[in-house]
Amino acid sequence: MIRHLLLTSTLLATAAIAPAHADMNFNRVASFPVTANFDGAVPDETSAEIIDATADGMTLVYTDSPAGVIGVIDITDPTAPAPKGTLAVDGEPTAVSVIGNTAFVGVNTSESYTAPSGFVKAVNLADMSITASCDLGGQPDSTARAKDGSFIAIAIENERDEDLGDGRVPQMPAGDLVMIDVVEGTLECATMRRASLTGLADVAGEDPEPEFVDINDLGEVVVTLQENNHIAVVARDGSLVSHFSAGAVDLEGIDTKDERAALTFDQRQPGRLREPDGVQWIDNDHFAIANEGDMDGGARGMTIFNKDGTLVWESGASLEHAIVQIGHYPDKRSDSKGAEPEGMEFGTFDGTPYVFVMAERASVVAVYDVTDPTAPVLKQLLPSGISPEGAVAIPARGLLATANEFDGLEDGAARAHVMVYQYAEGPASYPHLTSEGMDELTGWGAISGMVADDAGMIYAVSDSFYGYQPRIFKIDPASTPARIVEAIDVTRNGMPAQKLDMEGIVLDGDGNFWVASEGRTGRVIPHALYKMNAKGEIKEEIGLPPELMAVEKRFGFEGITLVGDTLWMPVQREWEDDPKDHVKLVSYNLETEDWGAVLYPKAAPEKGWVGLSDMSVHGDHVYIVERDNQHAGDAVTKKVYSVPLSEMVPAALGSDLPVVSKTLVRDLIPDLTSTGGYVLDKVEGLAIMSDGTAWISTDNDGVDDHSGETMFFSIGAVAK
Repeated sequence: MIRHLLLTSTLLATAAIAPAHADMNFNRVASFPVTANFDGAVPDETSAEIIDATADGMTLVYTDSPAGVIGVIDITDPTAPAPKGTLAVDGEPTAVSVIGNTAFVGVNTSESYTAPSGFVKAVNLADMSITASCDLGGQPDSTARAKDGSFIAIAIENERDEDLGDGRVPQMPAGDLVMIDVVEGTLECATMRRASLTGLADVAGEDPEPEFVDINDLGEVVVTLQENNHIAVVARDGSLVSHFSAGAVDLEGIDTKDERAALTFDQRQPGRLREPDGVQWIDNDHFAIANEGDMDGGARGMTIFNKDGTLVWESGASLEHAIVQIGHYPDKRSDSKGAEPEGMEFGTFDGTPYVFVMAERASVVAVYDVTDPTAPVLKQLLPSGISPEGAVAIPARGLLATANEFDGLEDGAARAHVMVYQYAEGPASYPHLTSEGMDELTGWGAISGMVADDAGMIYAVSDSFYGYQPRIFKIDPASTPARIVEAIDVTRNGMPAQKLDMEGIVLDGDGNFWVASEGRTGRVIPHALYKMNAKGEIKEEIGLPPELMAVEKRFGFEGITLVGDTLWMPVQREWEDDPKDHVKLVSYNLETEDWGAVLYPKAAPEKGWVGLSDMSVHGDHVYIVERDNQHAGDAVTKKVYSVPLSEMVPAALGSDLPVVSKTLVRDLIPDLTSTGGYVLDKVEGLAIMSDGTAWISTDNDGVDDHSGETMFFSIGAVAK
């Protein structure tokens, strides 16, 4: 039996970066798993790195470097991308540009760093035949097509060995820029011309390492020399138009510490070299660069230059700050290059010019309105798959597509995806949760258990990923998007409390919190219950009794709720004495200090494991999140069940425990795919308001082997 909901689901329609008044926004409409393009055996590692589209905008082509293929996707219906297969290119595809219905693919065939080699190949997408192949005499890194389709440009990087000489340049041979004419839809190799870029940069000028290229309407090629911290503009005949240093930025209010367990944005990096990666022309005089950094730098933002070298605009740390506010900041990269803006795209939609910046480590796409290149406006941050690398704008169809290169199979994360977005009237559907508007820049992530108070606020805990900064976040769900309005530090004796893995939270009715901490004995993290006051100060600690510790396993309490004088905690997975596919709901009576439990019958996993997450009480039922640990198409169990309170009669630990019954309240998979993404694995938060309205949240793992996406939405009112 499926309980009927009193209200329909209302996923948050949000616009955190710029207020929306029925204006135009980009929203994701589909996600395509790269594995779907293989007929038969799927490689252990796949990727979608660089992407382009045919002239009619109906077909996407992307490079899959680890598989050694290009992949093709039919987006005639952009909400339902269809596989069109792959083509092996006899090497490592590094870039692709499409003119008409022909894909021009850069292929790396290098035997070593000192003997680089590669080709550019023309592929007729109608029959997937290779119509031409030109030997480039070096390792291609990126390609670009002329606006009129008359030629392509290829950056020959001849990349450095990062394990040699501390990974510093110079490391010969030097790179350069190649241009080849396109005649009757294919390459005319005899027209190849090389533009030398040596002797231009102050940093290892003898060893230029071109990274990204783009071509304006005049046929001028802009090329970034990343390790050299330099930019050059080259005419189509190979002559030099201009060149100049990319310069440096004074960064303020960033996190540079490598403790990897706290979000602290009070550090600075003066004179940080930009070291640009992606580059895109905005018009014939201005271009934007993405300052990823590589050897000595990484300015964490976007810069706009005039082609004569005049600095037009600099984002500084503002892009990263916006990323922090929506929970996508990758703390494990703090001591390196932070969010790492890398790839870029440009497109004019309904008369508005936009620059799209792919933040590789934050897994978001920043959308800038560059109507005035001297004052760009950050309009949106779009959720992406893990590590967006390339993008293609298709303005004629109102579409944007991104290629997300990370394949998480080995790490238990989501596999590589291509994502499609549509530009249309209406509010932005992401983010669902933000800390924008707080007095201080507040980072957050790894949201776990939740609870609602009588005033309509929700309190959520972060888990052990931020072990040196445990926090309780107060959320106003009435805002759109929902807003974090307070961050309460959890302390012990005035210091950030250590050895916690907060997974559940409940209010005691007297202004205090009870928090369930999931233990991990091997890391000396105890399974325990903690009482905290409104300031987050730990006032009481209750360890588990011997009867439980004797059968303890790593996966412990994942939530907590209060029924009368009794705390109830769901155990995530079976402990040693549990029957197969049954887990304990453990009770602790605050008055008598007695422990007990009942058994909950969970689903048998089709793949991986199934366990419990959060728990909340409303009326005469408790509501429990049951989920598997699978992503995307492998996900089966992401559900909310109810259990009658009348059956929550605990038996003594060690005795035969009664088995409760459960009733399905909500299958969450349609909710988790309602914003065009793949199914996220960690549904971990459940809070129920006094009127019965239930809220769900997902855990983004601190943006570690994760897209960083956090979903926070209501499923309406649950029946009593």
